[in-house]
Amino acid sequence: MAPWMASGLIYASSLALLAGSVTLLYISTRTFNFAVASMATIGFYVTYTGVTLYGGLPYRYYPIVLVIGAIVGVICYYTLNKHLLRRQAAEITLMMSTLGYDLVLLSFIQMYADYLTNAYRLFPRRVTMNLFDFELFGERAATFILPVIAVTFLMALHYFLTRTKFGVAMRATIENPVLASASGINSDRVYLVSWIISGSMAGLGGSFMSMAMTGTPVMGMFTIPLMFAGAILGGLGSIYGGILGGFVIGMTEYAGVYLLSKQFGAWVLGYRMGIPLFIMAATLIIFPRGLTGIPLLKLLGSLVGKRGDRA
Repeated sequence: MAPWMASGLIYASSLALLAGSVTLLYISTRTFNFAVASMATIGFYVTYTGVTLYGGLPYRYYPIVLVIGAIVGVICYYTLNKHLLRRQAAEITLMMSTLGYDLVLLSFIQMYADYLTNAYRLFPRRVTMNLFDFELFGERAATFILPVIAVTFLMALHYFLTRTKFGVAMRATIENPVLASASGINSDRVYLVSWIISGSMAGLGGSFMSMAMTGTPVMGMFTIPLMFAGAILGGLGSIYGGILGGFVIGMTEYAGVYLLSKQFGAWVLGYRMGIPLFIMAATLIIFPRGLTGIPLLKLLGSLVGKRGDRA
C-alpha cells in the first residue's frame, strides 16, 4: 500500500469521527462545539499516559478514552450548555460558550503535560504515537485496525439511532424538538446523551489522530478547521453526512499533498491544509447543502436520459 494511502486511512478515520461528533451535537443541540479540539487532545493524552506508564498497545486504552471523552462532554453539558439551552440562547452564544470551555480544557492539558514532565521525566509535548504500534501485513497495524474500529463504532451508533427506543426518541427530538416535547420525550436526556456520544467520538478521534501526526497539547487546535470542514462538507443536517465529509477531507488532504509534492516539490507540504479547505469551498459553491444535498438520483437519471437520447 502506498505510504500516503496508509497514513491517509488513519487520518481520515480520525476526521470522520471528529466531524461526526461536531455534526451530532449541532443537529441535536444547535451547538457548534469548539471544545471538540481539546476533547480530541485529551483522548490523545489518555492513550499516551496509558502506554508510557502502564505499557501495552495504544488500542488497549480506547475504552478508557471513550469514558473520559463522555465525562468531559457531560461536564460541558451540565455546567454550560444545559442552562443556555433552557434560556433558548442564540447559536452564537452556544458556540462561544464552548470556545470558553475549550480554553479551560487547554489550560488543564498544558498543566497536565508539565506534570508528566516533572513527575515522570516524560516528553509529552511532541509525541510520535505510531512508535508504540506494531507491524501487520507489512504495514502499521493502525492502517487496518483504526478504520475497522471507526466503522464498528459508527455501525453501533446507527443501530442505536434506528433500532432502540431511546435512539428513535433522540432522532425525533433532533428533527422536531417542539413536537417531541409535546409527545412526552425528555429533551434534557436527549441533549445529555448527545454530549456523551459526541464527547466519546471526539476523544476516540483524537486518539486516532495521534497515530497519524505528532501529538502535542495544541494538536486539536491545529486541526479543528478540518473537523469543521468535514462537518460542513457533509451538510450539517446529517450525522452520516458529517462522517462522510470528514473521511473525504482526510483522504483528499493526503492524496492531494502527495500528488502536488510530486509535481511541484516538498515546499507544498507547508500548505497541505489549504487543499481540503479548497475542495470544501468548491463543493459548497456547487452544492450549498454539502455532500448529502447532492441529488444523486436526479443526476443519474439525467445522465441515463442523455445517453438514451444519443442512442
